Amino acid sequence: MFKVSSGLTRTFLTLTTAALVLTACGGNDNGGGNAAPSDSQGGSSAAAGGKKTELLFWTPFSGADGAFMKDIVEKYNASQDSYKINFVIQPNGEYYKQLDVALSAGKDSPDLAIMHVDQIPTYASKGQLQPLDDIAGQSGIVKTDYVEAPVQYSTIEDKWYGIPLDIHPLVMYYNKDLFEAAGISGSPTNRAEFEDAVNKLTDKGKGQYGYVVPTLWPQQFIFPTLVWQNGGELWNGTDVAYNSPEAVEMIAWLRGLIDQGISPANVQQDGENTLFLQGKNAIQFNGPWMKSQFDEAGLNYGIAPVPQIGKAKQAVYAGSHSFVIPKNTTDAGVLAGIGDFLKYVAGNSLAWAESGQALASKPMLDSAEFKALPQSSVADSFSYVQFAPNVLNWGTIIEPVWGEINNALLGKKDPQKALDEAVAKSRQAMGK
Repeated sequence: MFKVSSGLTRTFLTLTTAALVLTACGGNDNGGGNAAPSDSQGGSSAAAGGKKTELLFWTPFSGADGAFMKDIVEKYNASQDSYKINFVIQPNGEYYKQLDVALSAGKDSPDLAIMHVDQIPTYASKGQLQPLDDIAGQSGIVKTDYVEAPVQYSTIEDKWYGIPLDIHPLVMYYNKDLFEAAGISGSPTNRAEFEDAVNKLTDKGKGQYGYVVPTLWPQQFIFPTLVWQNGGELWNGTDVAYNSPEAVEMIAWLRGLIDQGISPANVQQDGENTLFLQGKNAIQFNGPWMKSQFDEAGLNYGIAPVPQIGKAKQAVYAGSHSFVIPKNTTDAGVLAGIGDFLKYVAGNSLAWAESGQALASKPMLDSAEFKALPQSSVADSFSYVQFAPNVLNWGTIIEPVWGEINNALLGKKDPQKALDEAVAKSRQAMGK
């Protein structure tokens, strides 16, 4: 689910936020299965003479999360004799480039693919996806079995284009040992509690920080969260709006943590994660995909919803992986197999939750098995998650923000000037 360095440090975001999308899906390794060659469109072959109908399934899960989806596919293949899913992992950093080429060429394109929910409007507008209403109905898949937010986002002109697999909001990780040593009994839930906690958790003599402010990724999740919490917007309906007083205040607040010594200055990419792994950063805001890395490191950590730092409301930026079907997947047998597989995933996706993700399937969320997982608390924020604005080519539009936020947090520019310049560049990208 996102671009990760050092194995699994970052996650993608691209949606464009290209940054967004690319980051949350995994590492830089190109692991994954290779689909068997086929002489039929989309890499699938119709069942004949007792052979299974083959389906080509693309994902960007090139990090640690890929093994969990591979496990689901393998169990599905072993569970029945009609269909075989050929599971292919494309490098997450190249995923949408590869998908664009395949969909445009109409040859060797996937029959089924994973797509970040905020990419769906753009691909649907290009006529490259097909609505899933009929397939869902024939397979017994209903919208009400899924969390509302991603279903609503991927429903365009009353047609449903994406069946959600998960929702990955920004979450708070905290070091339980450091919290205990500082006499803090619970995770902070608002700005006052957060500021009190990070002050107690900072010990400059030990090189220990309460909250290390990232200057790059995952600001693609942090900045929108803080803006929305503070009553601001990224898009006002007709124009970009992230140089508002509400947005500027949040960047100034982050810079203030650096100025106070709560965070070191000049944090490089993944620096906050490195310090968290070393036990020198008490709190980190990141995505659910980080869980397996922290487990492997043997950290004694907790997971909780991001506190409400802003003054207006609780909100959190989220991404979501959805299943989509390309427009050129037309074989009736292949489509039937896709429906069968999606129905299987809806009821057998706990393996995906073990990767650190919170599932979008309500029956799975309500299961005792999911509720027993440490990251089950991630689902507590689903009632107030927000996705990227439903604006075509949003990733390209917002891209200038990340460099300007970096300038502001490094002290190179005043927050207002940095965000004003980001807006000017974004308007230029829109042709305004």
